[in-house]
Amino acid sequence: MSAAQKKSSQDKSLVVFCDFDGTITERDMIITLMERFAPAGWETIKDDILSLRISVQEGVGKLFSLIPSGKRQELVEYALQTAKIRPGFAEFAAYCKEQGIPLLVTSGGIDFFVKTILSRFPDIAGIYCNEADFSGEMIRIDWPHACDDLCDGGCGLCKPSIVRRYPADRFTRVVIGDSVTDLKAARMADLVVARSLLLQKCREEGPPYKEFADFYDVLQHIQHLQTEVAAG
Repeated sequence: MSAAQKKSSQDKSLVVFCDFDGTITERDMIITLMERFAPAGWETIKDDILSLRISVQEGVGKLFSLIPSGKRQELVEYALQTAKIRPGFAEFAAYCKEQGIPLLVTSGGIDFFVKTILSRFPDIAGIYCNEADFSGEMIRIDWPHACDDLCDGGCGLCKPSIVRRYPADRFTRVVIGDSVTDLKAARMADLVVARSLLLQKCREEGPPYKEFADFYDVLQHIQHLQTEVAAG
């Protein structure tokens, strides 16, 4: 590495994009809510999403359209009761804030449970998620962070478009996730910290990745990356 390249690497800021469902939480909260509130047949939609037969946007919209809007308070209360935060997340969030590393939650989940569950973690720099409209008979999902012109569409919450707001020539980009819904963003990352289906995809495709079981693992990976960046 030349002296100019080393300086450029050291000058780049670190930014972290972290999934919510199955990553910050131990279980996918959409699945948890569907198991409790959706009528029979919702599993077919879930399988279609995971196998990429339909887009995330189409699938998530279909899932929540199965549930009456009148269930809103029950949904919120059940989410709060059942959400289990993966160990070490509070410590990891605090470390990111202390180090000046933006920790951005990029979630394909819905605001009524994502933001409610995360409200007790003030060290998060930003939360991007989809939004629920309870004004009609059935729940409707809105997409305030839809795909940009460089994405082929259907993400719902478009993680690649959010990553692109932090250009690779200025930022060292870390993506943390667990599912195929994180894959497009993972392909853009300098480092992927992965588990479950995303880990399998990383092994198949070969982007730079580390495995994690909890956020104590993630913290170690970030600290190691900081050391590598500082060393050039």
